[in-house]
Amino acid sequence: MTNPLLIDWTGPYQLPPFAQISDDDFAPAFEAALSEARTNTAAIADSADVPTFANTIEAMEQSDGALDKVAGVFYNLAGADATPAREALMRDLAPKLAAFSSEITMNKALFTRIDTLWQNRDDLGLNAEQARVLELYHQMFTRAGAALEGETAQRMKAIKERLATITTQFSQNLLADEREWFRPMSDDDLAGLPDFVIDTARAAGAERGQDGAVLTLSRSLIVPFLQFSPNRELRRIAYEAWVARGANGGETDNRVLAAEILKLREERAKLLGYASFAEYKLEPEMAKTPAAVRDLLMRVWAPAKAAAEADAEKLAEMMHADGVNGNLEPWDWRYYSEKRRVAEHDFDEGQIKPYLSLDAMIGAAFDTANRLFGLEFKPLEGTFYHPDVRGWEVSRKGKTLAVFMGDYFARGSKRSGAWCSAMRSQKKLGGDTVPIVLNVCNFANGDPALLSHDDARTLFHEFGHALHQMLSDVTYSFISGTSVARDFVELPSQLYEHWLDMPEVLERHARHYKTGAAMPAELRVKLKGATTYDQGFSTVEYLASALVDLAFHEGAAPSDPMAKQDEVLGLIGLPHAIRMRHATPNFGHIFSGDGYSSGYYSYMWSEVMDADAFEAFEEAGDAFDPETAQKLEQFILSAGNSRAPDALYTAFRGRMPGVESLLKGRGLLDPAA
Repeated sequence: MTNPLLIDWTGPYQLPPFAQISDDDFAPAFEAALSEARTNTAAIADSADVPTFANTIEAMEQSDGALDKVAGVFYNLAGADATPAREALMRDLAPKLAAFSSEITMNKALFTRIDTLWQNRDDLGLNAEQARVLELYHQMFTRAGAALEGETAQRMKAIKERLATITTQFSQNLLADEREWFRPMSDDDLAGLPDFVIDTARAAGAERGQDGAVLTLSRSLIVPFLQFSPNRELRRIAYEAWVARGANGGETDNRVLAAEILKLREERAKLLGYASFAEYKLEPEMAKTPAAVRDLLMRVWAPAKAAAEADAEKLAEMMHADGVNGNLEPWDWRYYSEKRRVAEHDFDEGQIKPYLSLDAMIGAAFDTANRLFGLEFKPLEGTFYHPDVRGWEVSRKGKTLAVFMGDYFARGSKRSGAWCSAMRSQKKLGGDTVPIVLNVCNFANGDPALLSHDDARTLFHEFGHALHQMLSDVTYSFISGTSVARDFVELPSQLYEHWLDMPEVLERHARHYKTGAAMPAELRVKLKGATTYDQGFSTVEYLASALVDLAFHEGAAPSDPMAKQDEVLGLIGLPHAIRMRHATPNFGHIFSGDGYSSGYYSYMWSEVMDADAFEAFEEAGDAFDPETAQKLEQFILSAGNSRAPDALYTAFRGRMPGVESLLKGRGLLDPAA
């Protein structure tokens, strides 16, 4: 029988034939695709022809099409809808794909061809995009160790394969701990919770085959539970289980893996001549150096910590007034912060959620993209990889630009968090390729599904990433869409969040799911006033994680990461009632792969830009100013990595930004400063 992953997909939009694909198809498809890619790469490396951009770089761009096709389906399914077979195959594939990557990037003959092109780049007649692609290929090979020889080269390959194995294991351990912990809830346990939290807990119980409601570690349930439950002891139990993911002993404990990952990263960097992994990792980013990262984080730390400490005093007073003695604890913060928000802003999530149905917020995100960029969204009928998934054709003036899929609901087979990925990236080489873009979230299901304001912001955030993929307009997939510096990739997503709170968007889309009535003006005012509420807490918990990440990679790898974590938090004076957003054993951003390692700071680096970028629309006097939107698409959303990120941002804004816009946006700017 023909493997459905290896045939030409001839259906509408050339979507994968999900209904025909079984888990048994993936392993042979990877084997065939890897074989084909190896054959194609060998032909390029061993060619007797004089190196040219076409017979080397463009040939490499097209050498692994089958592998990209198979991996695009498999890894999206493995993250969003895991099965035991998929998890086992991920573990098997990790060292094999790492070995294949090393074969390519450490191939001497291939690197010689690329280096020859690089040395003669001024005489090749390349256009600007081709010159950028050549620069990035040369950089990739150099940083991968193409110039290493002998035992050093072999050691580098071994390090990469081992890292691929244990970072995969870290991720699967975390998913296992999240999936396996739950606690049945009695009627007393449900007392005081809003209906939407109770409904979510009952749905979670049904998913796990329980007769009643259960508490799980899904963020869509655990956070509102901590926010609303008056049962302090149960809040403590739930919170401690949440932060203990990856640190429960046994086969799923991640602490030893974290230490090994850090040690191997340090060794990898030193093999390439860098003093630390942070110096190696940050070199191609906008930040460039660990010192620049630390400077940004510490400039924000002082005002954020001051705001958090002031808030903690008020929350402790509220707790003591309730007759609870002792210190304000981490499992108390969200509960008393919500009570304070109701008291001071006359605002709570229960008022907002009926106006923020999932369908309404999807419509808001689509309508905003239509008003800014002229995009149109047509629902697609079809079988996707899970019944929860929805699809749309994305077009402009009758031309199809992309297929967009949304997978919005939490389930046990899905890893936590929210993300955007592409099953197929945009490119023009070899013919126009329409991207297939996927947003994955973990919202609580319901009839209808109602979102918190934070959920709605997450939806807009991930859709900003999707726009970066869907509006990409480059020739080479190597620089397509979100294939940009890590501290630039969050700019489009964080920028898009701003439109959620625009009056024009709320008036049109924030409508009561039962009556269809628009959100009352006074409620919109309260929502706007609460936008910067509790920013001391959220900024401090984020910065704590970012500073620990930097410390892990900035010097010698710690033999005991947990001790190093405690040391860093002690030095910065983390307030008692706030913990890191991601403790080391569940810090998937930096330990489930290299993506955000030494790079968790990038959310804040990008926020400096996104705050400044939205001011461009404010300066134009219109959040939907056509000229500013056109520049945003031209220089940011469609450009991919075709130019250096600082050049792209300067082309859009005319200059690079300062940190003041960020502090202002978070309500942390000292009025006396």
